[in-house]
Amino acid sequence: SQTYCMQAKTKGVVLISVLLIVLLLSSVAVVIGNNYLISLKRAAFLEFQTISLNLFRNIESLALRKINEELRFNNIFHNKQSALFLNDFIFETEKGRIVGHIEDISSCFNINAMVKQTDSNFIPNRKTIKAFRRLMELKRVDNSLVDEAVDQIIDWIDLDSDPRAFGSEDYYYSGPLNTPKEYTGKRLFYSLEELKSLPAVRSIGWNVFDDNFCTHPESKDFSININSLDVGHAYLFSSLFLDLAISDSEYIITNIPEEGIKSLVELSKLFPSYEFDVVNGTIKFSTNAFNLITKIEFDEYSSESISTIYYDNNNSYIFSRIYNGI
Repeated sequence: SQTYCMQAKTKGVVLISVLLIVLLLSSVAVVIGNNYLISLKRAAFLEFQTISLNLFRNIESLALRKINEELRFNNIFHNKQSALFLNDFIFETEKGRIVGHIEDISSCFNINAMVKQTDSNFIPNRKTIKAFRRLMELKRVDNSLVDEAVDQIIDWIDLDSDPRAFGSEDYYYSGPLNTPKEYTGKRLFYSLEELKSLPAVRSIGWNVFDDNFCTHPESKDFSININSLDVGHAYLFSSLFLDLAISDSEYIITNIPEEGIKSLVELSKLFPSYEFDVVNGTIKFSTNAFNLITKIEFDEYSSESISTIYYDNNNSYIFSRIYNGI
């Protein structure tokens, strides 16, 4: 009887040991399996990332060539029905789909147009500043905030360190009351987001700037392509004039023919009851500023790029790129 009990205990210990070993091996197998799956997913994503970057650059090359060909022979008239904006780049593969779309981005207020570049500095562009003030007036922004915004924008861009009457130079941004410590750019704005560092912009409200403004890499007079406007651009269009009401601006934009307008003479004939003596900027009928939006779907992954393209001196070039999903 004692011998039987000893044998039973020995078998029990062996069984528990075997079960523990099996459990340990199972845990190890699960860990190895998870790590293996993670490694596979990481390798698949890295492959997708590499493929996406190559495809983005290839679509960019096609877009640059398309823009060059279009603007080399037609740089005075672009409407919403232009082949530039309608004929997308579409490619189907066994594992996914690539779509590239070009859009006109000339219908916005270029914040860099508030200055003119000289040999030694950036100086205020009085004409564009009038358009800025008119737009802020239409948005019912307090005049004191408008004064601050104008001076702070110019101080941020200009090369000197002397603050304007309502402006802010380096010491304001790097002083003890400002965190994080910053300095003015002493250059044109690269991104609209950079405006968020200006106190006046924060006081006015970001939605005013996000809805109407952009940052093109040039400091020319404020201008917009009337053929790419929609009713949401009514404030922008009215800011070109001294006293064009928002309702009148909406009426004009809504009744622009689908085929577009090719000249101020044609615009005046279409709307004879309005005076189109633009005093705060320029009405254009074409564009030289584009966004190329490329979307890629590949297996279970997706990515997007936004490439900003400008055309100047008979050649198009990439100004900036934004990647999402990689």
